Parts: sequence; C-alpha cells; structure tokens
Amino acid sequence: MFQPPSSGLGGPPVPPGPPGVPPGPPGPGPPGARPPIPNLVPMMPPAHEQAEFTCPSRPNHGTEGRAIMLRANHFQICMPRGHIHHYDVSIVPDKCPRRVNREIIETMVQVDTKKLFIGQKPVFDGRKNMYTRDPLPIGRDKIELEVTLPGEGKDRVFNTSLKWVAQVSLYALEEALEGRTRSIPLDAIQALDVVMRHMPSMMYTPVGRSFFSQPEGYYHPLGGGREVWFGFHQSVRPSQWKMMLNIDVSATAFYKAQPVIEFMCEVLDVKEISEQKRPLTDSQRVKFTKEIKGLKIEITHCGQMKRKYRVCNVTRRPAQTQTFPLQLESGQTVECTVAKYFLDKHRKRLLYPHLPCLQVGQEHRHTYLPLEVCNVVRGQRCIKKLTDMQTSTMIKATARSAPDREKEINNLVHKVNFNEDPYMQEFGISINSTMTEVKGRVLPPPKIQYGGRSGFQTKQQAIPNQGVWDMRGKEFHTGVEIRTWAIACFAPQRTCREEALRNFTAQLQKISSDAGMPILGQPVFCKYATGPEQVEPMFRYLKNQWQELQLVVVVLPGKTPVYAEVKRVGDTVLGMATQCVQAKNVNKTSPQTLSNLCLKINVKLGGVNNILVPSIRPRVFNEPVIFLGADVTHPPAGDNKKPSIAALVGSMDAHPSRYAATVRVQHHRQDIIQDLGNMVKELLVQFYKATRFKPSRIVFYRDGVSEGQFMPVLQHELRAVRHACMMLEVGYQPGITFIVVQKRHHTRLFCADKREQIGRSGNIPAGTTVDVGITHPTEFDFFLCSHAGIQGTSRPSHYHVLWDDNHFTADELQQLTYQLCHTYVRCTRSVSIPAPAYYAHLVAFRARYHLVEKEHDSSKYSPGYSEEGASEYGEGSHLSGSSEDRTPASMARAVQVHQDAGRVMYFA
Repeated sequence: MFQPPSSGLGGPPVPPGPPGVPPGPPGPGPPGARPPIPNLVPMMPPAHEQAEFTCPSRPNHGTEGRAIMLRANHFQICMPRGHIHHYDVSIVPDKCPRRVNREIIETMVQVDTKKLFIGQKPVFDGRKNMYTRDPLPIGRDKIELEVTLPGEGKDRVFNTSLKWVAQVSLYALEEALEGRTRSIPLDAIQALDVVMRHMPSMMYTPVGRSFFSQPEGYYHPLGGGREVWFGFHQSVRPSQWKMMLNIDVSATAFYKAQPVIEFMCEVLDVKEISEQKRPLTDSQRVKFTKEIKGLKIEITHCGQMKRKYRVCNVTRRPAQTQTFPLQLESGQTVECTVAKYFLDKHRKRLLYPHLPCLQVGQEHRHTYLPLEVCNVVRGQRCIKKLTDMQTSTMIKATARSAPDREKEINNLVHKVNFNEDPYMQEFGISINSTMTEVKGRVLPPPKIQYGGRSGFQTKQQAIPNQGVWDMRGKEFHTGVEIRTWAIACFAPQRTCREEALRNFTAQLQKISSDAGMPILGQPVFCKYATGPEQVEPMFRYLKNQWQELQLVVVVLPGKTPVYAEVKRVGDTVLGMATQCVQAKNVNKTSPQTLSNLCLKINVKLGGVNNILVPSIRPRVFNEPVIFLGADVTHPPAGDNKKPSIAALVGSMDAHPSRYAATVRVQHHRQDIIQDLGNMVKELLVQFYKATRFKPSRIVFYRDGVSEGQFMPVLQHELRAVRHACMMLEVGYQPGITFIVVQKRHHTRLFCADKREQIGRSGNIPAGTTVDVGITHPTEFDFFLCSHAGIQGTSRPSHYHVLWDDNHFTADELQQLTYQLCHTYVRCTRSVSIPAPAYYAHLVAFRARYHLVEKEHDSSKYSPGYSEEGASEYGEGSHLSGSSEDRTPASMARAVQVHQDAGRVMYFA
C-alpha cells in the first residue's frame, strides 16, 4: 500500500514494546524495529489465544507549569480492615424493579424467622448481590426463604434464596491503593459501593449513579409535562493511598406528577382543557402518544386502590365510541364502549367522552382507561430527548458558578450526613466531610502562528490569555482566494431582503480580506429558494454552470430541514463547499459572527487558519507523527433502531492543522469501532499521499468510552490499529499511544485561593492540570481543564493512557494534549478536548444529518449529544422512505462523503 517514500524515510528505530507483549518471529522490516506482533491475521483468533494488553504504569508526575492549590469534590473514605462476605440473592418472580427487590430483602431481614442475621445489617444492590460484615450461619449451603409483601387487594409472595459467593478482602484493596500491586480488586470496590449506596437507595429515587428527591421549596417546570429535580451523584473511586467518594450535585428532568388530562394539555400546548371541545386530530394524537407511551399511570376511580399501569398506546377512537369485549354474568360476551362501562360499573359519567383512552398493560389484553381517571405516577425520569427550549431552560435552572457549586456540594455532604448512616457504621466505614486539597499546575499556553504576505510582513504570533486570543490585525497562515462563489437564500424575501444580502456580502468581504482570505467580486449567482426539494437541482445547476465554483453560502430561516439536505447534497452527492448562515445574522451582521464564518470557510476550501509555533512543540514532532481522533455517537435515549456512528479523523500535515475524516455506520449502541482497521489504513494512506512520509508514531485520542469499556476497547482497537499498519507494509510498526478522553464524569476542581478564580463564573484557569491525589493509584491518567469556563462550573477533561509505545513522560503528554486543544479551527479559543477528538465528534454529528430521512422521522433529529459544537439546525430531508433506505448497505453509502469534500475539512 505504501510506495517506498521519496525521502527514503525508514524512520528511526521505534522503541521496543512494553513487557507483556510476546515478541513475534523476526520479520522483514528496518533493522532495530520491533518484531511484528503475532496474531494479526485478519480473522481475530479466539480470546484465549490473544496476548492481553495491560495499561501502562504512570511514568512520573508532571512538574511543568506554575503551582496552584485546588479543592476537588472527592471526600476521603476511612476504610476498615479485614473481610466483607458476599452472598448471591435470587428472587422469584425475578422481573421486579430494584425498588421492590429492596423491599423484599428489607422485609426478609426484619422478619428473619430463621435467625440468620442476628442483629447484622446486610446491604443489597437491588439485584443479586448482598454483603454482610460477618459470615451468616449457613456455611456454603443455599438457603431458601419465603417473603410476603402486603399488596393492593392481595398479598404478594416471593421465594428468595441466599448462597455464599466469596469473602472480599479489603487488605488486597489497601495493597493496590498503596501501589504495591498493579491490579485494583474490583470486587472490593463494588462491595464498598453497595454499602455506601444502600441507605440513599431507600431514601431517594436512584437514577444511574445519582439520587434524586422530589422538589421541595423550588419548582422549575420545563413544559411538556416535565420538571427539574435536583439530586446528587455518588461514586467510590480508588486514588493514591486512599479510597475517595466523589460527590457532585446533579439535576435531571422528571415527569410531573399530575392528572393525565393536564399532562396532555401541556404536551399539546392547550391552555385549558375546556378549549379542547373536539376529539384530538391525528397529529395531536400522535404527538400525545409519543410522549405518554411507556409512562406509568395510576387510577383514581377506585378509592384507595390506586393501581398502577404502564401505558402501551393511545386509542384512535374517543371513549364514547371505543369498544372492548365485556363478559356478562351470563357468560356471553358483548361489545361495550368505555364510556358506557364507566357509567354502568363505576356510576361515573365521563366529563370528556370525546377524548381518547389510554391502552395500558399488555397490548393483547385490551385494557382501556379514560384519560380523566389517570394520574402520571411520581418519580419517573424523562429519558426522551429534551427539546431545545427545554434544554435551555434546564441549563438556566442548573448552571452554578464554581464557588456556588462548591458551597452546594459542601451543604449536601452535611445534609446527607454519611457518618450517621447505620449501614456504613455497621461496616466500619467513615468519611472525611471536607473536600480533598490537591496540588495542580497551570500549564503555559502554546504560541499561535498566523501568516502574513511573504516578504511584505513578518509572520504574526498570538499568545493566548486565559484560553482566548484575538485574530484582529492577523492573517490566516494560508488564506484561500475566493474568486467564484454563490448565495442561495432559503429565508423568505420578506424576512431577508436583497438589501440585507448586499450589506452582508460587503461586510463579509471586508472581514475576509482583513483575515487574508479575499472574496473577490460579487457572487456569480444570488437567488431565493424555498424548501429542501430545491436544494439538489439548484446545486447541480451551479456545479454545471460554473466549473470553478468554490463556495455556496446558504442563508437559512432558523431551524429547517433544508440544512440537512444542503449538507447531504454538498458533502456526499456533489462535493461542494457550503457555508450555512442564519438569516438573523445576515440582517444584523457583527464582526464576531463574520469572523467566525471566515474561520470555517477557509478550512472548507483547504486553507490553514493558524499553526502552533513549531519551535515550542513537544519532542514527538521530531519525527513524522499522525494524530488520530475517534468517537462513536449513539442515537438518542429511547431510540432502539437507528445505527451508531463511528468517526475517525487523522492529521494530514506536521503542524498539525489539516485533518481528513472517515466514517462508518455500525450496529445500534455498539461501543467498539467495528471497522477501525480499514479506517486507520485509509487515513495512513492519505497521510502518506499528503506528506510523502510514513508516520513513525501514532497518537490516538479516543472519545466516547466509559470506564467499564476500557479493556474491551483497548483489546479490539489497539489490535485493529496494528493490523492496519501490517496490512500496509510487512514490518511497519509505528509506536502507538492510545489515550481515552472522558468528559462525562463528576470530578470538579475549585480554586483554594479566591484570588486565583477567573471571570464571573469563578472557575479554575485554562491549562489547570492535576495528576496527583485524585488520580489512579498506579496507572497513567490526569485531569486537564484546557478551556476557560464562561458559564457554570468548568468540567476538566480526564485522560487515561491505555497504551504507550512512545514512552511519553507526564509533562510531554500533558503539554501535547493542551497544545492540541489550541488547534481547533472553529474558534480562537482553547477548547475542552484535543482538536482531533473534537473533529471526530463533528464528523459523527454531521453523518447523522447525512442519514436523516424526512418520511420516516418527522421528529427533529438533533443528532448526537449537544455539546459546545452542537449544530443550530434540526430535522432533515431526503430519501423516499422505502424500506431499502434502511438497509445497512444504503446507510453505509449515505454517510460516505464525496472525494472532493473528503480532501478538505468539510465538517468544520
């Protein structure tokens, strides 16, 4: 695949791999290179034959940067010694929710007919695992018990059994924390976690690793039947020398406990139920069904017996005509309407017989309930995606400046009062109620180099201050000259007049010229258009009419399916550079918005905005190196059909500033990138074509991996990257560094000294790094807050090195990571994760738009999770909606970008 490089680059000898990877037979390849790795045949051998990869140890602690004292929301756990006893619990019937399982075990311990617990307080995780401080008097035998819970109407009987599993050693955990053993005993961590979650799980509503309680003293409605609940996150974390409890305040959306009639009014934007005099229209019913399906409701027409049901559907017909088969006392079955049944059986004349019924329980049982006898059950979390409006309300209700958040966390720790928890006392666990102080360092920012007309002006440099710098008075490092361009305005003429378009053009030309990206002359084409169906014909016409056309500026009227169609046609069908702009930004131009547009346009046409000043880059740049960023985005919660999207980007120059992308659709909610080998191979070949060098090092930033997935992802993906190298050339073995980037965690850092706080939000300075005190006892990880927090409390990104052939020191990798956060082309600020990881996210996000189908899914497809780079447009357009459009092959085709788009950063 690689032709011999023109420069005769064989690459310097690559350092040998870490111990634990068996050397293969000596193969061809440059002298001194690492021997090929065995097992890299295209078909992966069974797991037991594979060499397992293990994470590298921490090489050292970083020393670069100025010292800063911080407080972290980690609270030290004082642990007992000795053992904890682990029992397996089985409950029949086994389909109960955790809450019920907890009641069963609680009742079993209280009744304790067989005198098993003798004053012990066991803890239980709500599923299968029970722990006790001392062994129960049952030895290794399985013991069966019957437990009765009082039910509504009749008691419920459960058969439970207990069996000893193991004794969990807390001594082994202590050894690991003190760094005497490499592997952390997960069984001990799980046991501690269950002990510390037992009491809160009974007092609050658990959601994932967080606990919520119903609003008291505050009310934050979100609309659509939803409201904000506040709570706290709690997780047990190993760190150097000690166990920590990570505590954070959190908030999430719950459904309001209210009559279903009121819920329906909120969902359908009906002010008063009296306004809804007619039966629901089809579109109203579909909207209502979408929101209420899957929710639990309770009935109000049977006195104290408030039976609960889950909604499976909403009837097409109103209660006055919806019938069901009613069995009479005589044994014969007649069709009876719901309204008549309620009048005859419950003496209840329905107030709203013209409204539909809820179908509850199992579909085939035909159980119908009029809306007016149902209430939404309290404490149901909303897992469906929030609307943009709800998201913005949620952020306003929950954003807290760093000092305020610190106060809230401290108040919470005092309120929850862990040390009074009888279960923790039973196991001899206590908690230090003050935040952990840690030493951090603020890394120096890199210098950013801009261009200048050669000979005419020296190259300009910018020095970031608090994660931000200014481009005024500077020109792009490599600006593109735009000679042939067009405008397509999809906003109606009355809201975006020709005069506004003219003014916008003039202002854009002024700013772009200052930035060294001259837009010469008027657009060759400027026309109004209406819907998504006009996009492809118009773009084809433009492409045929002006072969030299470089750019189409598309004006959009806010949220519209036109956006997805513009990107589908531009990126995947015709390979044309498109830049969308909102009509409101055309009508009222600002230098900031125009300047941001130029940042995007320049890279979409193959320009380079700026580079890191070469002389201050880390040692890894001394040889050809490729930076890869990877991300997998899953469809929104509640969707169980759409595919997941895997994206990979790779740097294409030495700065690194230009990136190329490759993307795949893969199995729904699959975390591991299935086709990574071929994707890496594609980018390595492109790198070689662009630079005439083979990378001797690969630095791989992987986003979108949770802690539980570290090992499976490493085993599969590291092998895939190595395999890609071997497929290109036998014996080609660049050193690989594999780093996982995590933003979805609950560690927050606060300045210990008020004078260090930055800005109105009082956050830690950009560049703050921590690799002691709250990090892993033995492995190579660190926290880095690379961006300036504007609103709320900054979330530092967490980096965990899963593999490192390149033997980075802590300082080298931390500096490199921080510098890469300054190379993101869409803004002149340092962002929260390295550019390659951010670009992978943008590529996956864009691929969602390439997949959008208007016939199947009229819901606004706001792809991916909304992050700093989230797009402002939703909904989509094309495809005829036949079932062929849903086949894996057609979806794979839909996300493949046109080769002309693939040569530039179309995703910017």
